[in-house]
Amino acid sequence: MNHTYVAIFLRSLMIFSIAVCAVVFLYQSFPFLYPFWIALAVSCLIHPAVCKIENMTGMPRGFVVIIVLLLFLVAAAGFMTLLVAEIISGSAYLAKVLPGHLDQMIGIVERFFTDKILPLYHDLTAQFNTLQAGQKESILGQIQALGDEAAAKIGTFLSKTLEFIPAFLGLLPDAAATLLFSALATFFITKDWFTLKKYGSRIFPAKWMLHTRAILSEIKKAISGFMKAQLLLVAMTIGIVLIGLFILKVEHAIVIALCIGLVDLLPYIGSGTVFLPWIIYSAMTGNLSLAIGLGILYIVVLIQRQISEPKVLSKSIGLNPLATLVALFVGLKCFGFLGLAIGPASLVVWQAFRNAGVFRDLYQYIRYGAQK
Repeated sequence: MNHTYVAIFLRSLMIFSIAVCAVVFLYQSFPFLYPFWIALAVSCLIHPAVCKIENMTGMPRGFVVIIVLLLFLVAAAGFMTLLVAEIISGSAYLAKVLPGHLDQMIGIVERFFTDKILPLYHDLTAQFNTLQAGQKESILGQIQALGDEAAAKIGTFLSKTLEFIPAFLGLLPDAAATLLFSALATFFITKDWFTLKKYGSRIFPAKWMLHTRAILSEIKKAISGFMKAQLLLVAMTIGIVLIGLFILKVEHAIVIALCIGLVDLLPYIGSGTVFLPWIIYSAMTGNLSLAIGLGILYIVVLIQRQISEPKVLSKSIGLNPLATLVALFVGLKCFGFLGLAIGPASLVVWQAFRNAGVFRDLYQYIRYGAQK
């Protein structure tokens, strides 16, 4: 047997085993270590600001880290406060205007029931009375089975909904503990950043550290590009919706366009959460012209999003448009809604490893060994 091929096989098996063990370790340890992964990500975000302030002011690094971390937490808390305030404000507005719309909807449903459902019910009753006894029993059995199935599904839904409330409340202490440990870990990681870096350089080979820095740099560029792409897509949606609402002469067009733009960030459903109920309500209240206009506007927004998203993402992140489209589709099929983020993210990580030369060096090692 050729010893060269045996060595290649053994090196390939070793690299494959290391990769599998690393993935299994990360997967199994994530429930226990995720606060520290969060801390590492936040530390990477605030590290440049800490270094810049430290160089400008000459203050101790630990004190600078505390200031930047507090500013980061205050900004996050401020954003959440504004979000909750907007939700409360919107709920108060809906509480004021919704009863009138509900009365109108109830009137429409009553007229529909009286004009359409009752005559149909009387016709079906008359037809049912003409059937034979066996046919009646069969139909009644089918109706009872459908009713039992619907009742079981409704009961399951209500049970899961009620179970969600205590489960959600039970997550609050865990969330508080996660926040505390993540904040403390972020402080220590950022404060001792350079010490940890030197310690890592002593443990791992220099080439590994070089590859790690290159990979992190590529991922940072991809994340910033992804955020810019999302902002651009939202801005395009807001612009199209605003023009359409102005043409349709809808009141509060700017506020509605901003809300639809924010909702458009939701994967898969996006702006449909606003447009579809609005279109149905307009059609049921007799405002067909508005319903048709909103339907056309929604189709335009959908087409624009589907055409622009792969192109904008590929340009901002530096990915091939076709590869981005394939990643979006495969991610959607494999992971559902989350796959729309997992697919491009996996492609970004793959490209980061490729640009950092990891695959090239692995091939060189497998083919020629450490001597080459």
